[in-house]
Amino acid sequence: MAAEHDEVPLNAIRAFVTIAREGSVTRAATALGTTQSSVSRYLAVLQDYFGMDLVERRGRRSELTQFGRLFVNTVAEPLDTVCFTAKRMRRRTQPGANRIVVRTSLSTFAYSFLIPNLQAFSAETGGVIVDVISSLSPPTSSDNFDILITRDLSVIEPADDWEIYNEALVCVGSPNHVTGKTLSIVRSMPILNITSRPDILPTWLRAMNLSAKDVKSGARYDHNYLALPAVITGHCLLVAPEIIVSDLVRAGALHVIPGSRASSGMQYRAYAVDRSDNPEIARAFCRWVARLCKKAAIPEAT
Repeated sequence: MAAEHDEVPLNAIRAFVTIAREGSVTRAATALGTTQSSVSRYLAVLQDYFGMDLVERRGRRSELTQFGRLFVNTVAEPLDTVCFTAKRMRRRTQPGANRIVVRTSLSTFAYSFLIPNLQAFSAETGGVIVDVISSLSPPTSSDNFDILITRDLSVIEPADDWEIYNEALVCVGSPNHVTGKTLSIVRSMPILNITSRPDILPTWLRAMNLSAKDVKSGARYDHNYLALPAVITGHCLLVAPEIIVSDLVRAGALHVIPGSRASSGMQYRAYAVDRSDNPEIARAFCRWVARLCKKAAIPEAT
């Protein structure tokens, strides 16, 4: 039976739009940060208001009814506009908000290059706090972040984006073992394997006109940041993105083998999402990262 009062249940509409987007009550509850039973009650309230079903069961699956699809297609965009406008207006009343969240799928890039330089950005911007989180999962519009830095993911929501780095690969080793050596050293010293980036070594070998048979396979590590201490202290080599070893090379902890630089064809990008609570700071951060990456190139070894 339809509700007897005419007050529009706005919270129930928001819950239903989230159900439609997420594909289930359970995922909608997660996106809204509430319980499944609460979302189910909101759905019941809205169906009672209309006097019609918005969702129907199809075996084990739930699907929108024709009326439900018509309604969500009509109200979803205006609801997004209301929420976005409210957030922007809220920022005007909270000028002290001075914090951004950077999400990245590039854990070694964050560990070895981004995070060590964050204090410089904070100093430039009057003490902005930068939280960094790492995830390999595709981001959704309900995830809490202001900026995405990635090589292989993208955002599916309005965002400004920057090309921050065209990935170059270099072969590095401990100065004690490789200083003064030529590229031929790769035939005698083992090269470490990185399981999270199986593309790197084959790509580099092709660029050097080498094959897997021409080099010695070394120990295996899940990520480059785990392999860095091994190559710094051990009798082995590592083929890695230049940007993640640049500071170690400048500090003298690693040495680049002359003639080993090659392009991987991969591109790092930074996205500042429109829904950020601090869009101006987020965009400033992306511009800063782009400038920082341009300065990271190591002078060609001779």
